[in-house]
Amino acid sequence: MEGTILLVGCGKMGGALLEGWFKRGLLPVDAMVVEPAGRDAVSPCKTHRALGCVASVRDVPRDFHPDVILFAVKPQIADSVVPEYKTLVAQQPVILSVIAGKTTGYFRERLGTDAVVRAMPNTPAAIGRAISVLYAAPAVSAVQRRVCEVLMSAVGQVEWLADETQMDAVTAVSGSGPAYVFLLAEAMRDAGIKAGLPADLATRLARATIAGSGALMEAQAATPPEQLRKNVTSPGGTTAAALEILMGAGGVPALMEQAVAQATKRSKELAG
Repeated sequence: MEGTILLVGCGKMGGALLEGWFKRGLLPVDAMVVEPAGRDAVSPCKTHRALGCVASVRDVPRDFHPDVILFAVKPQIADSVVPEYKTLVAQQPVILSVIAGKTTGYFRERLGTDAVVRAMPNTPAAIGRAISVLYAAPAVSAVQRRVCEVLMSAVGQVEWLADETQMDAVTAVSGSGPAYVFLLAEAMRDAGIKAGLPADLATRLARATIAGSGALMEAQAATPPEQLRKNVTSPGGTTAAALEILMGAGGVPALMEQAVAQATKRSKELAG
């Protein structure tokens, strides 16, 4: 990895990206982190002593010229953070944002640049198993587009959108999606306990079943999920009995459709 990166915000997602870049060969001297909580809040600082970490954009050294400015802050504080970086836009970096809901137009209005790439990763980035969906504004060059793809691929798979309006649905499906899976594990555990299983066993069964099923689905990627479901469902068996409930009126398909629609709506509201 070549070039310099200014990472704004180093929470869970920012930290996962930073660690992924170092594993890909980024030199600590080529990165700078802006994190108000300080160096102690940035775990990569403990292993990469040469990594610069400052509290605000005002503390970024004048001789540090980023090729990429990546924003990884909460959408609720974006309005107070993003405009402060307009002074760095004269250096013509590409803006890469993982802030939910904030469009490329949002950054154009506040920073005065059209070189903006919007990305939506998800939390499996922490183990290098994310899937990130990117959209590049028309002014982004082929080189800048490739740079952003390389940066995001450090934590998992990358897909591109041609239509930015689809990013809200992406946020609802894959960005928020891990929480849906964790809720399923939680619900399976609790149902197992109510059915008479010891809590620790119910927890292990739910966790291993979801993890194993995900691995199976990945290993058999050419097989649609509905076929995998049918493969484990014997007519008149226990699975079929359970699916009558889960797939009935008001069941999982209907609830998931409502949930994704609600999350999509919220993503649009966050655009501000």
